Amino acid sequence: MDRCTECGFVYDDVSRDDVGRRLVALTTRYRDVLVDEDPDVLRAHPLPDVWSALEYACHMRDVYRVQRERVLLALSEEQPAFAPMRRDERVGDERYNEQDPGQVAQEIDDAAASLARTLESLDDGDWRRTGIYNYPERRVRTIEWIGRHTVHEGEHHARDIDRVVASVHADRE
Repeated sequence: MDRCTECGFVYDDVSRDDVGRRLVALTTRYRDVLVDEDPDVLRAHPLPDVWSALEYACHMRDVYRVQRERVLLALSEEQPAFAPMRRDERVGDERYNEQDPGQVAQEIDDAAASLARTLESLDDGDWRRTGIYNYPERRVRTIEWIGRHTVHEGEHHARDIDRVVASVHADRE
């Protein structure tokens, strides 16, 4: 995947040097909605087969955490096979929609900062290390791709949250 057909994100538009900064910058978008929006709006499911805004935010927190684990694994093993994230199962298993939005905002900040620090510490050879990634298809991916993909996930899901919140507000008018 070099471009997201849904949101237009282009992977090659993100340089290695910008990955960490962009990951951390995205947290402001999540924090703003999680702290400023009514929790009932954040927990609402106005669209069929779509997560709530809070569920998307919890997912993004866990994406940052899991991606850091994958990077560390790729740095310590030769081409490891990354375990699937189980993103859909986590929503229910971890009760995403019952979590405290303010705490989730802080956890997103912390997880993004941790991943960014890890990526910013890499040298050229580290960025080229690989692992077997399972999504969207099983394929060998570099740490560089993982960094870019995480930026994409953050931007894409911030848009998802905006769409869900707007839909809740539209339904209430």
